[in-house]
Amino acid sequence: MKGIPSNSKTAELSTSLLGTVLAVQANFYQVQLERGFDQGQLSFKGSSQTSNLKPVNLLCTRRSRLKKIGQRVMVGDRVLVEVPDSTAERGAISEVLPRRTQLDRPPVANADQILLVFALEEPTLDPYQLSRFLVKAESTCLNVCLCLNKSDLVTPEQRIRWQQRLAEWGYQPLFISVYTGRGLEKLSDLLNQKITVFAGLSGAGKSSLINQLVPQINLRVAEVTNKLGRGRHTTRHVELFELPRGGLLADTPGFNQPDLNFEPANLAYYFPEARQRLALRNCQFSNCLHRDEPNCAVRGDWERYEHYLSFLVEAIAQQEFLKHQPDSESSTKLKIKGSGQHQYEPKLENKKYRRPSRRTQQQALEEIYQEADDF
Repeated sequence: MKGIPSNSKTAELSTSLLGTVLAVQANFYQVQLERGFDQGQLSFKGSSQTSNLKPVNLLCTRRSRLKKIGQRVMVGDRVLVEVPDSTAERGAISEVLPRRTQLDRPPVANADQILLVFALEEPTLDPYQLSRFLVKAESTCLNVCLCLNKSDLVTPEQRIRWQQRLAEWGYQPLFISVYTGRGLEKLSDLLNQKITVFAGLSGAGKSSLINQLVPQINLRVAEVTNKLGRGRHTTRHVELFELPRGGLLADTPGFNQPDLNFEPANLAYYFPEARQRLALRNCQFSNCLHRDEPNCAVRGDWERYEHYLSFLVEAIAQQEFLKHQPDSESSTKLKIKGSGQHQYEPKLENKKYRRPSRRTQQQALEEIYQEADDF
């Protein structure tokens, strides 16, 4: 038909590439393009023609179609990127490939394992807090690895006691020291060719550890506060960093108390000690919560059983709280104290304390002037 322009030339210029999302900030995505594509066809502004063995990072947006269908783009996602022409400075994510795994907090896709980084000293390792992080990590169904930093600040006898204690919990911790370099080679082998989520308490030395593993990153670090004995948050968002030997690290913001938002009936399976007991024999009742039920296989004399009971009370309270909420908006919030106690506190109504915009103020003044003119 006459009068209809052909788009074949535009279609030929458009290139679709495969990549991995390294960082998400606002509405922009840093995507690492797959190795092996014909890099000679692309000449991004500000970058020179390099070898195909070196990956290229491209700043991208998201197609509006993905936003309309509610498709979220996460760090770690494998995506298809459309590049309009050979001089493009940016691309557009057109498709998100199916995920192998997905974490919502922190938001990371396709992770293989979680590495919990804790310090033996400065701040002093708290068994209850460590247990809480381990349970949260186990609930993701990913492989859980435990790394204990600042091992140079404790005696060999203290390391042996912690190793024996954690072995009874079901873990074989890796003792490292960023300061002396102890254990870093073993840690590098553990991370090789995998996507690993770094998580742990603020001040444990995650950023310093990543600076050792990926020297060119140079992340900001902060000292532990003398007043509270806790670390300061230096990581503000999730980002993937490429390891020299292969593999990716997901650095996540440090936090002091992860939420235990899962089904209470599943809690026992997040303790390796309880899993071992359940593997030997079953409880009498299929809905046993392992508290005071008769013929329970889990209840018994093991160190973290008190932790289990405390977390169970919190998980039940969290589920009851969610059941009575008509929607995601609520006038109260669940406050968890360090001892495991929980209480509900009212939320501040933001609208009540929000300052009116200039436009609203101007409209109010115009209405007053109009009423005065009417009189």
